[in-house]
Amino acid sequence: MLRIALVTAALVAGSAHAQDVETLKLDTRKNALPVLPKVVAMMQETVASQGVVKAIPVCKEKAPQLLKEQSEKTGWKMSRVSLKTRNPERGTPDTWEARQLADFNIRAAAGEKIESLETGEIVTENGKPMFRYMRAIPVGDVCLKCHGAAEQIEAGLKSELARNYPLDRAFGYEKGQIRGALTVWRPL
Repeated sequence: MLRIALVTAALVAGSAHAQDVETLKLDTRKNALPVLPKVVAMMQETVASQGVVKAIPVCKEKAPQLLKEQSEKTGWKMSRVSLKTRNPERGTPDTWEARQLADFNIRAAAGEKIESLETGEIVTENGKPMFRYMRAIPVGDVCLKCHGAAEQIEAGLKSELARNYPLDRAFGYEKGQIRGALTVWRPL
């Protein structure tokens, strides 16, 4: 009888934990994801009106600023990470993030839509509970101008990218691949 009670308690606790994670995912999605379309829109507008080279500061400075502003509003830490970084100081994933990005690639290869790839998990960091969340960022048309096949990037643009990002590895993408992810650290 005691064994049945312990198993039942464990199942109920596991179910509550799963509900908590789903609730946290939903709330995080609602409060963090609106930044991504803003970045894409800024990129598209800048490329259309000023050219690709003038769009470099949008990715380099304005996108992180939008994430910082949203972080200040929510109290969460947000950034973009990738397995092939353009700016290693800002975009290098930690172990958890690298594992999630690899899992996203496996899931995408199995047919899941990149636009819906996400994960969330309650973890303990420095003795405190935290919700970690990631959402895949797909490669779109505007991304290919700077992140496509290196040999297809115009020489002047390639030179400007090298000047801005001396440790750049973010080339060789095709439309529809995973460019990286938005990652969120949310204290609980």
